[in-house]
Amino acid sequence: MNVSKAIQEPIFKQISEVIENKRQQAFVIGGFVRDFLLKRPNPEDIDIVTEGSGIELAMAIAERYKPKPKVSVFKRFGTAMIKVQNWELEFVGARKESYSPDSRKPSVENGTLEDDQKRRDFTVNALAISLNKDTYGELIDPFDGLSDLQNKIIRTPLNPDITYSDDPLRMIRAIRFATQLNFTIEPLSFEAIKRNAQRIDILSGERITDEFNKIMMSPQPGIGLKLLYEAKLLERFLPELTSLQGIEEIEGQKHKDNFFHTLEVVDNISRSTTNLWLRWAALLHDIGKARTKRFDKKIGWTFHSHEFVGSKMVLAIFKRLKLPLGEPLKYVQKLVQYSSRPVSLITDEVSDSALRRLLFDMGNELEDLFLLCKADITTKNTKKQILFKQNFDYVEEKIKDVEEKDKIRNFQPPITGHDIMKTFEIEEGKQIGVIKETIKEAILEGIINNDYKNSYNYMLELGKKLNLKRKNETKL
Repeated sequence: MNVSKAIQEPIFKQISEVIENKRQQAFVIGGFVRDFLLKRPNPEDIDIVTEGSGIELAMAIAERYKPKPKVSVFKRFGTAMIKVQNWELEFVGARKESYSPDSRKPSVENGTLEDDQKRRDFTVNALAISLNKDTYGELIDPFDGLSDLQNKIIRTPLNPDITYSDDPLRMIRAIRFATQLNFTIEPLSFEAIKRNAQRIDILSGERITDEFNKIMMSPQPGIGLKLLYEAKLLERFLPELTSLQGIEEIEGQKHKDNFFHTLEVVDNISRSTTNLWLRWAALLHDIGKARTKRFDKKIGWTFHSHEFVGSKMVLAIFKRLKLPLGEPLKYVQKLVQYSSRPVSLITDEVSDSALRRLLFDMGNELEDLFLLCKADITTKNTKKQILFKQNFDYVEEKIKDVEEKDKIRNFQPPITGHDIMKTFEIEEGKQIGVIKETIKEAILEGIINNDYKNSYNYMLELGKKLNLKRKNETKL
């Protein structure tokens, strides 16, 4: 089969001319070929495999361009990368690989295109297109990957037990591709994943997380999450999540399956946002329920303080999976901690102070919190769905009214520490913090308005109670 339309770009012609002069063989392989045949947007990164030195070929290609592109060489892996126009090309020599049981880093030796295709993870990624003059544009498909593409199947070129045991990251990649492409993992291959699940224990947190985040960023992450669960992989790196699975019954009272509920919440929120960390917040919003589950004979199943407990659990999860410990961590912790707060505000009797506190506590994350709350509605009763969403809309409107009136979001108390020190002629110390905190609380409770005049006069009253001498007796 000739697919020369895939390689009409000038860069491919340049490679073809260079390998002709060097009497060298080269092929486009992997994702570029797969996505062309699937009629998906072609990736900007292109893998070129050559029967010879990939580094030397990259250097020869770079010489053809002015200005000459930088050649990034990775001698340890025998690869080199160059950027030409919009393309990022990686050149590698065809190779054979062998693995030891305790590592996913292979021993490598030079090989042929056939050897290189055998070491690929899946048949759909083993497809290659010739760049050689005599066979230019010919599709090389030794494992019937084209048929697997057409039938939407993920399958390994060789024995799946060997493929997955050699490099256990391929098990998560199989699920990632199945999720992204909406493919099915071949049954024999999926059974091999389950048999080899314990092998992912040799992987670093970074490698697992890189693939897992790609699943999380797919259009419907729940597909991949369910496959990871069924394959016994998820429990090995995110046991806090799988511990939510199951329904317990006591005295005829049941609770919902919080694991499968979570998958629905993640899918719901993924329809509304591409924010990875908001999707993570949806994934972990009920993470504390397994630890806080209790049965009360009077009221049934309870999960008191699961939001607070869950927010504390997020740190350990982020550390284990080598997720960023800066702003993303704080953001996810915050959303998990406050994930049920808006529910308590769905009454006509709720005070403005309660609304002001939520505004103050959430700041710029308030809209994301309401997205999470609405995604958390998984009832199949249409009337209830509409009612619950209307309730959240109602709370949002009330908060907007309070925000418009009181300007609370992200506010800082109008009185600064410098104002307090200057007014009472005192040095920095605990009293400054006490006065500032008390003024803030008074604003949130609606005791005083959020402005300088009211805050200043309130500060003077506080100073009197604390027996502080004022420099200026005048009230504003």
